[in-house]
Amino acid sequence: MQSEPRFYDVIVVGAGIEGSSTAYSLAKNGKRTLLLEQYALPHSNGSSHGKSRAAERAFGNRDIYVHMTNESFKLIEELEEECGEQLFINCGWLTFGEKGDALVSQTEQSLKRYKFPYNKFDAEEQRKMYPNLSLPNNFECLLDRSGGVLKADKMLKVYQDQFVHYGGVLLDGEQMVDLHLGSTVSVDTNNGVYKSRAVVLTLGPWAARFLPKIGINVPLQPVKINVYYWKERNGHALTTETFPAFFTKCDGGNTTVGGMPSIKYPGLLKICLSPGTCIDPDSKDEVDYKGMLEKMKRFTTTHFPSLEEEPRNMETCYYTNTQDGDYILDVHPDWKNVVIGAGFSGHGFKLSPVIGKILGQLATEQTPFCDLSSFQINRF
Repeated sequence: MQSEPRFYDVIVVGAGIEGSSTAYSLAKNGKRTLLLEQYALPHSNGSSHGKSRAAERAFGNRDIYVHMTNESFKLIEELEEECGEQLFINCGWLTFGEKGDALVSQTEQSLKRYKFPYNKFDAEEQRKMYPNLSLPNNFECLLDRSGGVLKADKMLKVYQDQFVHYGGVLLDGEQMVDLHLGSTVSVDTNNGVYKSRAVVLTLGPWAARFLPKIGINVPLQPVKINVYYWKERNGHALTTETFPAFFTKCDGGNTTVGGMPSIKYPGLLKICLSPGTCIDPDSKDEVDYKGMLEKMKRFTTTHFPSLEEEPRNMETCYYTNTQDGDYILDVHPDWKNVVIGAGFSGHGFKLSPVIGKILGQLATEQTPFCDLSSFQINRF
């Protein structure tokens, strides 16, 4: 039985990729840091599991995200050198759509404005480069040669291992049951009580339920995304050596589809679509996803006719969406030592290094390295 609360400089609640990156950044900078995770590690109950995540450089017309992405890629390189592991595979990022489509044109504008290396080509050229992909003649493609795929599970584990290496304390199976705000913050878990000067809340889909308890009422919607893995009929695997990560829209622009070449399952192409289905994070399986699979099968039949008719495997991923698709990176309006990272809306993993840096700066009362006005709570 824990007799007295333990005291830390910062407690980070939630050991997904954002929380683990934040805890790592704090510990590396000499802060006595506790990282709490409600589930036993590793687990697949949140938003950070899986072998791969796409990582592109362009971001439409949102300059702030490009600025953050540049910093994130630098931090990933530093982390690779630090741990001696490859975390990013530079296989390219392919965006395709009808000629004149806003997705393609805005992506090209961003690539051109920031001088990222890219190629633009039509459907005829695409068939020569990527014969497994079938596009209509009125489509065009952009290949961001600086983009690619992150090794997600490995990156998450590296952050946690390096956090411990720098003296951080990682406790899994510790569910936060209460949080007491003040000049000193107290976190009650199922196993004990911990105190700190500041707390960072990176709660994933559980943020929507918990934040109102501390007076933060923001529109957050957890959704479940199904991720499917498809095998080529001809046995020719689409690997990171032969095929890029890709992104497009379908259903008149109402649905986005992203995919990645084979990493986790040899010979299988990973494809997922969004938006997903709204869920309660504690009852995620009480939903019928038959319609989502049928929509995905129509997409693969049209654009990847060499794939088998049915997927070989299916996994799930959870997004926590804001109304505008932008993150929440801010402090509590009344307690500046309570930092909130939430609402990453399906595009937070690749920016986790810089998000961790920002949340760590907020928790230690430093000025963040970039403008956070787009991510403030009061915008809602």
